[in-house]
Amino acid sequence: MIAPFEYAPPLDDFLQALKFGHARSLGRALALLVAPVIDARGGDAASADVLVPVPLHRRRLRSRGYNQAMEIARTLSATLRIPLDAGTARRIGAAAPQSLLPARERAANVANAFEVRADLTGLRVAIVDDVITTGATINALAAALIRAGAERVEAWAVARAL
Repeated sequence: MIAPFEYAPPLDDFLQALKFGHARSLGRALALLVAPVIDARGGDAASADVLVPVPLHRRRLRSRGYNQAMEIARTLSATLRIPLDAGTARRIGAAAPQSLLPARERAANVANAFEVRADLTGLRVAIVDDVITTGATINALAAALIRAGAERVEAWAVARAL
């Protein structure tokens, strides 16, 4: 997992604005803060074969108008020169927003929430998200990617909750 910043002020306000305040351009700015951290790892650790943003369910995407993880992933893809594949995974359940649930309920909320329709055999995949709190979403998506053949899955996010 690479998530260089703590989900705390002032960064939490920026992430909330990106996610809920229609501040879509913050995705690029935040990704530009994260990219050098990923790049500094160098060598094999920084080289994923493909970036997969955490998908939103189509209803949430329609109501929000964009996927905040996609906004971050676009800039990471361009900056790090790693292909972006937004169609590899999809969210198949319209679960309750993770941010509204206590930690102990989050894993169950996203269990089997993702479907991967691609053959990822031998690929190194980096999941891109805005913030990692309990890891439930990342773990559920990683499990689906591994079932599709991914050799290795990492999680890259702007921040993590401590």
